[in-house]
Amino acid sequence: MSADPTILLAQTQKITPPSIEYSSLSPLLIVFVVALVGVLVDAFATRGARRVIQPVLAGGGFIAALVAVAVLHGRHAVLAKGAVAIDAPTLFMQGTILVFALLSVLLVAERQLDSSGGAIVASAAITPGSKGSTAQQTSADMQTEAYPLMVFSVTGMMLFVASNNLLVMFVALEILSLPLYLLAGLARRRRLLSQEAAMKYFLLGAFSSAFFLYGVAFAYGFAGSVELGKVADAVGAVGKNDTYLYLSLALLAVGLFFKIGAAPFHSWTPDVYQGSPTPVTAFMAAGTKVAAFGALLRVFYVAFGGLRWDWRPVLWTVAILTMVVGAVLALTQRDIKRMLAYSAVAHAGFLLVGLAGTNTDGLRGSMFYLVTYGFTTIAAFAVVSLVRTSDGEASDLSQWRGLGRTSPLLAGTFSFLLLALAGIPLTSGFTGKFAVFQAAIEGDATPLVVVALVCSAIAAFFYVRVIVLMFFSEPLAEGPVVVTRPTLTFATVGIGTVATLVLGVAPQPLLDLANTAATSGFVR
Repeated sequence: MSADPTILLAQTQKITPPSIEYSSLSPLLIVFVVALVGVLVDAFATRGARRVIQPVLAGGGFIAALVAVAVLHGRHAVLAKGAVAIDAPTLFMQGTILVFALLSVLLVAERQLDSSGGAIVASAAITPGSKGSTAQQTSADMQTEAYPLMVFSVTGMMLFVASNNLLVMFVALEILSLPLYLLAGLARRRRLLSQEAAMKYFLLGAFSSAFFLYGVAFAYGFAGSVELGKVADAVGAVGKNDTYLYLSLALLAVGLFFKIGAAPFHSWTPDVYQGSPTPVTAFMAAGTKVAAFGALLRVFYVAFGGLRWDWRPVLWTVAILTMVVGAVLALTQRDIKRMLAYSAVAHAGFLLVGLAGTNTDGLRGSMFYLVTYGFTTIAAFAVVSLVRTSDGEASDLSQWRGLGRTSPLLAGTFSFLLLALAGIPLTSGFTGKFAVFQAAIEGDATPLVVVALVCSAIAAFFYVRVIVLMFFSEPLAEGPVVVTRPTLTFATVGIGTVATLVLGVAPQPLLDLANTAATSGFVR
């Protein structure tokens, strides 16, 4: 009787599991474990305990992961069979994401904004406009699932910037995006607007993910692998189908341009920024941009670095369109959050200017810019959450009239942050723009810098318009109220403002850190 060939094959072939250095992946693993523990806390802890445990757990997890990132300083390796890369740029951006996530947790945990005690809805399942929906606006409860959702999203962001494999990068993209789709619909007030934002974000996000996945498929068809290093090795090889190569590059770029909010893939940005809870908006504006640009830099510098003379003109076009659309459309906005959303679009264009330099200085300038922009924008959205009416946040610009006379300290702080976004000297915004513009000039992209300077001048107009409205207009008779109780939000505003000032006056330590990371380069 003959033996079963399947049994014989199993006996002759020994499956070797991949070797994984868990210590090098510790920042990712810490955040992932914290997310899982957060789910268990929400399932088994009492309602009152959850509101205390969840923010402490999330914040503590981010701090522990940040320490792990610092311990890994200088590590340069490809792990998990080529799936994950740990190098200086990756650790720099992972640390940046964790800092911004920690500040965002402070905003989400704020209980003193109004009588309800938070920006997150008490129960997302209640139909907007119903009796229960009205009652929960003043409820002391909140949807504490927001914390593990944030932590899961941070896990995806950290994996996104570390991915050395396009398929792993797609998985990371979904891990960071799916929680954000849910978080966008958890606003306590203006529930219909929030749910509309979540739906638009989900539909357009799924559409962009499909583009990215098709790009992964074409990359595999071209190189026979989805590892970034092997794709780079296949670029320019004889006998390869270049049609697959360029289709892959185009489709991957569309998916990544969507996540950074670059035109013409920016249409989700104003609606989602406006409808989401403001702490979530701040989290998205800072964290998602770092993660998306980290992945964009890795894909363009590592996988398609050999094609830079082919993708550079396209990058120029997208950068110019993004800066013009963001700066011009921001002029027409009457909602403060929509204005900051179009400002984010314009800043994505400025970041692309640094990428267009295609040099080490461009990588350094982009990383430095991401840090400066993140601190400023989180602080700006925190200030927005403090100016309130009986219906919630005073989002209409007309409601900010005369705020500089009734609340000069808050208005002054917001003015300083707006000037930083405009790139005024002695602020981090000026230093960040100088870094990316200098890199572009050294990379023979001077015309792009000229366009960026013109768009910066246009952008300065709508920032200054808000400042003039606050300080040179009469206050409204029944104007908004500035909340003076919230300590966590004040702490966030203070940290962001101080960082904006310090990085404008004494930016050299961070520039040196970014330069060291850029000089070390990406591992492949």
